[in-house]
Amino acid sequence: MKLSKYGQFAGLALAGSLALSACGSDQAVDPENAADASNVNCVDGGGTLAGAGSSAQENAVAAWTAAYEGACGDTTVNYDAVGSGAGRSQFIDGAVTFAGSDAALDKKETEQATKRCKGSEVVNLPAYISPIAVAFNLDGIDSLNLKPEVIGDIFNQKITKWNDEKIAADNPDVELPDTKIVPVNRSDESGTTENFTSYLAEAAGDAWPHEPDGNWPIEPAEAAQGSSGVVAAIQGGQGTVGYVDASHVKGLGTAAVGVGDEFVAYSPEAAAAIVDASPEREGNTENDHAIELDYLTKESSAYPIVLVSYEIACMEYEDEKNAELVKSFLSYVISEAGQQASSDETGSAPISSTTRDKLQATIDKISASA
Repeated sequence: MKLSKYGQFAGLALAGSLALSACGSDQAVDPENAADASNVNCVDGGGTLAGAGSSAQENAVAAWTAAYEGACGDTTVNYDAVGSGAGRSQFIDGAVTFAGSDAALDKKETEQATKRCKGSEVVNLPAYISPIAVAFNLDGIDSLNLKPEVIGDIFNQKITKWNDEKIAADNPDVELPDTKIVPVNRSDESGTTENFTSYLAEAAGDAWPHEPDGNWPIEPAEAAQGSSGVVAAIQGGQGTVGYVDASHVKGLGTAAVGVGDEFVAYSPEAAAAIVDASPEREGNTENDHAIELDYLTKESSAYPIVLVSYEIACMEYEDEKNAELVKSFLSYVISEAGQQASSDETGSAPISSTTRDKLQATIDKISASA
């Protein structure tokens, strides 16, 4: 199967690529702002590529899809933002060709996915890097300084009022209200939850006595489905606080997080700093690129609560068209243009050129089984 390189931007995507509403997303990309994908390698004859998973990625996927379908007019990308856990399950079951996940496949899932890939290797490709914001809704307060152990106590429901002395100690210039804290967590299995609880388990000490997990480990005060659901719950209350991919937090107050003796606000640059300082997961193969984040960094330029979201794919597919569509789309996703499109739409941190080269080397090997 041949790939064709479009020499110019081939018209903007149709309705299905501009809004992913048909595939579970409530996000849309303005056609006037759709990114250039003029150098994408399109698959001759086009086709339909099905993916599912991370709701944190949904805004980025909307941007990628709009640009990609604009260049490859005979190809449709359907992405259902059902959450990372459901996306991994759909991939393992063979319902979708690729998955988006805010956590890499674990050992058991890798074994199951290898069977789904008919014995070929399954790989985790970190394509979306974004801070996880601690977002809150308090009238007149836009930002707060919160140490990791205080964040742990808040979400473990041990600190229950916003004017608690532990919060007040690091916010002497803020008039904190005697308002009840209502923590909001994800109701669905979520890679965002797994990343957030991994951070708390490492950084919050005794304030968070729970193991990292994609499912919320305690009885919730309030819970909501997906990133958009968490934001809606925070916006709909007073004194509410939650954790969410930073691309979703417009209009909410956010926390600067304690790192060493400093407090660091989230930003793409601060998110990239901790990723660049973190090693790949022990036991990775040459083609697998899962990352072990260093949550205990003392680097004052690094924001420590970071979501590294992966694209999960087989190295071999039974269907040649699926193999070529995955190669084509994921090559655009990790390209400089694709990463800039995501950054412009969501504020994500573009992957480094070193990471891009490693991921592209893996994607280039994706093929159809003989």
